[in-house]
Amino acid sequence: MIKKVIIVLIFSISSIAKVSAQQDPQFSQYMLNTLYYNPGFAGVEGVTKLTALHRSQWLGYQPSIGNGGAPTTQIISMTTPIFKLNSGFGAYILNDKLGPQTNQEVQATYAYHLALKDSKLSFGIRAGMYSQTLNFDLYRAINPDDPLLKASGKESQIRPDVSMGVFYRKEKYYVGISFNHLVKSTFDFGVSQRSPLKNHVYLTGGYYYDVNFDLRFQFTGLVQSDLTKTSVSVGAIGYFKDKVWAGLSFRQAESATLLLGYSLVKDKSVKLGYAIDYVIQDQQAKQATSHELVLTYELPVNPGGGKKVVRTPRYRH
Repeated sequence: MIKKVIIVLIFSISSIAKVSAQQDPQFSQYMLNTLYYNPGFAGVEGVTKLTALHRSQWLGYQPSIGNGGAPTTQIISMTTPIFKLNSGFGAYILNDKLGPQTNQEVQATYAYHLALKDSKLSFGIRAGMYSQTLNFDLYRAINPDDPLLKASGKESQIRPDVSMGVFYRKEKYYVGISFNHLVKSTFDFGVSQRSPLKNHVYLTGGYYYDVNFDLRFQFTGLVQSDLTKTSVSVGAIGYFKDKVWAGLSFRQAESATLLLGYSLVKDKSVKLGYAIDYVIQDQQAKQATSHELVLTYELPVNPGGGKKVVRTPRYRH
C-alpha cells in the first residue's frame, strides 16, 4: 500500500512539472541533506549526525555588466534522536547568496517517532527565522526613476518561518512529504511588499537494493514544487563496503550530476561527498558546471544513552 501511495504522489506532481528557478536553494546531494527538505527526518537515523555542505552554482559565472557573481549556498545542520521521548531534534543554519540578494535561515526541528512493527513513521515541525538582505549597490536600474533602486548600501529584514513534514522509513525504502514556508512571510523594504515566501512542497523517496554483502545500490528521487513550478530529480548510487560510493543523478530538463564519496576514517563516522553538475539546457545563460562538497560526522554512540543502536550495512535504528 505504501509503495502505491509513493508512485501515485510522484506521478501526480510530476505531471504538472515546469522547471524554472524557485526561492529555495537546490542541492545535488539531497539524499545526504534530508533534514533540510523534511523536518520529519530529525533523529530518524538513531545517531547524532553533523553535516556541512557548500554549493557553487554555475562556477565562474559573471554578469555582463556590474558585480554579483554566481550563486553560492552553505548549510550546517545537526540531527539527534531523543530515545526517552520517542522523538528527535534537528537544527540548521543556511546562507544562500543570489547576486544582490542573500537569504539566511536559522531553523530548529522537533519530530515525534511512531514505531510500526519493523518501520518508523515520523511527524516533524520546524520553526525559525528567515532573513533577506539586499545590496542595492549591485542592482542595475532599467528604470532610473524606480524609487526602490534609489536606495544604496545593504538592508536586511527578518521574518518568522514554519514548516511541517512526515517521514516514513523501512529497511528497504523511505518516503517523505513536507510543506515549507507555511507562514508566507513578506518583506517590505520601505517601498512596497516584495518577494513573499511561497509555500513549497517536497516529496523525497528512496529504495535500497543489495547485490551482495559488499555492494548495494540506492535509488533516489526528489520532487520540489512551489505549486506553480516543479522540479524533479532522480538518481542511483552504488556503495562498496559502505566505504566508497559513486552514482549519477538527473535534474529534469536542466543538468546531469556525477556523485562521488569516501569514508575517511576506519569506523566510517566521517564521510566526504562531492557532486559535479553539468548543465544540459540553457548553457548560453549559465556556466556549464556546478560543484558541491558535503562533509558528515556521526558522533560515537553512548551505550547508556537509551535504546541500543544496531549497526547494519545500510543504516542504524
